[in-house]
Amino acid sequence: MIGRLLSVLLGAGRLGTEGLRAQAAWELEVSRTMLGRRRKVLLVALLPVLAVLIGGPAMAALPASIGGQNACMPAAATASIFLGSILIGLLAGLITGVIGAGGGYILTPALMSFGVKGIMAVGTDQFHLFAKAIMGTVIHRRLGNVNLRLALWFVVGSIAGVSAGGWLNRRIYDVNQGLSDAFICLMYVLILGTLGFYALHDWWRLRRQAASGRHPAEATTRLARWLQSLPLLPRISFDPDSAPGGRSISVYPVIACGAVVGFLAAIIGVGGGFMTFPMFVYGLGVSTFTTVGTDILQIIFTTAYSSIFQYAIYGFVFYTVAMGMLLGSLIGVQIGAMVTATARGSTIRAFYAVTILAGFANRLAALPGKLGEAGLTVLSPGPAAAVEMAGILLFFAMIGLFGIWVLWSFFRNLPALRAADGAGSAGSAGDSAAGGAAR
Repeated sequence: MIGRLLSVLLGAGRLGTEGLRAQAAWELEVSRTMLGRRRKVLLVALLPVLAVLIGGPAMAALPASIGGQNACMPAAATASIFLGSILIGLLAGLITGVIGAGGGYILTPALMSFGVKGIMAVGTDQFHLFAKAIMGTVIHRRLGNVNLRLALWFVVGSIAGVSAGGWLNRRIYDVNQGLSDAFICLMYVLILGTLGFYALHDWWRLRRQAASGRHPAEATTRLARWLQSLPLLPRISFDPDSAPGGRSISVYPVIACGAVVGFLAAIIGVGGGFMTFPMFVYGLGVSTFTTVGTDILQIIFTTAYSSIFQYAIYGFVFYTVAMGMLLGSLIGVQIGAMVTATARGSTIRAFYAVTILAGFANRLAALPGKLGEAGLTVLSPGPAAAVEMAGILLFFAMIGLFGIWVLWSFFRNLPALRAADGAGSAGSAGDSAAGGAAR
């Protein structure tokens, strides 16, 4: 029984890690695109803010059932709040760039550690991802190999899941604000605990075997083959070059996967998105190439609906913090990606496990206090506050040490990184020149 449970945890952790890696690759590409076209970034960055400002007067007249005067968006933001959000985004970006896994799992725990209500941290996290997705895609104007029907039916499911998750989060908050924070903490404890368990196992296994550690995914899993064989209509065709006549699947498994991803995204924020990649590849049997482009398209609509219609109109988005996190993450991802050239794989895996467990410990330590606020006393207020403070100090100490190590490695190896970058640029120019001469 215990062996089967451990096997399930390892499988779930592996799939989640693959999803975080896919998300990291997307964030790195988006950041490079945005930083390469700064004027357009400033223009596009204003679009979400303008939409909110234009709709602000209208929202004041909305009934309480969809926000209106009951919105709890902060009335003002200070310079320290904005700088703090940039720091949080920077640390998340460093994790994404160095480890190659989306660092968004520290954003909501960090915001909640600063005293932000869990539901607002989730809404702000969602809005930050939406802004990054729409800005990066509009500027780049390339989505890759997109399967529009696959993305459309996935969005149908994700909107249903987001609606359910957003309603549940708001309903719990309306009933008991302490219970709302406790619920979000518990979700993070379960998810980060699973990912952290897998990360430790993976690091220890690779250290003992001295192996590379990346196992190629099966082209089509048994689950994917079974789902594709279901004789249900309508169907979606995809990957025409992967098999004779391509592959096809009923729309219902796609809708179901979208509903699960949307529900998680609405409950815990950006962390729900890391389930998209493994569900596409391992659950539905879609090729990685098609998954990347289709995921970028669907995430725009999913996060737009979640951040705006489930959180923003109810006042659960802190726009100043969202933009600060966006700016910090753009810089952090670039620095972190360059540091990977000088860091050992075992060190990177160790830091991945450490940062995951830091978020896990942070929310686990906060759980007794949040349950106490909800009236479900586990510890008396004094010990609960002490445990929560210990978790906050441990969290920022571990994440801060990681950030210091990355920045120290970056500045120490800066001459070598510049030389490598110059050599790469020269090589690219030489290849282009040779190609032109050949033509």
